[in-house]
Amino acid sequence: MDIAAESLAKHAEWRGKLAFDPKMDIATRHDLAVAYTPGVAEPCKVIAENPEAAYDYTLKANTVAVVSDGSAALGPGNIGPEAAMPVMEGKAALFKAFGGVDAFPICLDTQDTDEIVETVIRIAPAFGGINLEDIAAPRCFEVERRLKERCDIPVFHDDQHGTAIVLAAALKNALKVVKKDISTARLVINGAGSAGIAIANFLLSLGANDLIVCDRLGIIDESDNFNSAQNELAKRTNPRGVKGTLKDAVKDADAFIGVSAKDVLSQDMVHSMNCDPIVFAMANPSPEIDPKLALEAGAKIVATGRSDLPNQINNLL
Repeated sequence: MDIAAESLAKHAEWRGKLAFDPKMDIATRHDLAVAYTPGVAEPCKVIAENPEAAYDYTLKANTVAVVSDGSAALGPGNIGPEAAMPVMEGKAALFKAFGGVDAFPICLDTQDTDEIVETVIRIAPAFGGINLEDIAAPRCFEVERRLKERCDIPVFHDDQHGTAIVLAAALKNALKVVKKDISTARLVINGAGSAGIAIANFLLSLGANDLIVCDRLGIIDESDNFNSAQNELAKRTNPRGVKGTLKDAVKDADAFIGVSAKDVLSQDMVHSMNCDPIVFAMANPSPEIDPKLALEAGAKIVATGRSDLPNQINNLL
């Protein structure tokens, strides 16, 4: 059975990856009196006098909301809230397994920026943090900015911050292996959504000077073909003024960073890159190029976003 078939069978067996159990026994009248009425009134009074006490008396201290509108779900894209649930359940399970943090998936039946922001603000009192997940660009940037302004708990956008941090760490290490420096390396990002834009901004802050960003229409520039976030990034990238498509962008490049779609990078494109090229093909579930084909074409270091392949680069990390 391949991974896809096994995953489908397991999801049917699990009927959800999360379960919720009380931390205390509720077997006697005394148990009920302490956990519920009348005893529960006492912590309620304390929190009413000092809202910060919620971190001491409730699950708020260790609970994160994993919030999505289903508009940019892993791989399939804009699939809506119900179809995005397996991904959000999975992220919640990872919070628990790798961080000991309780997380709850919240998939919203709206893709309106105002409605997303207002909904998250209303539920925020129950949580210690907000993890935005798989919200399409450029809406995700506005949602994150406004929530940070109005919420008194941390707001983290996994596709931006998580991916950018992990990618930057991997790239710095890969450049050491091939004895190149980020300040002089020619870097190409394919995919100008939330992850691609965040990666680009972070790499620029780390000292990248020769960076080109592409989307499905080609190298981004200041035109009506691209959104405001992409236009703003175009002002700070592509210093050599390269025109055209991904094929033109990767010629003589030192590193390809893919957060886009399956099979968009060919072996000929890898051949055209600089010596000892780095290929990070991170599209999920299928990478921009098969790792074996990339290595055959001369790539020195290859990584993907998949858990079942070596050198995984994923915001999970």
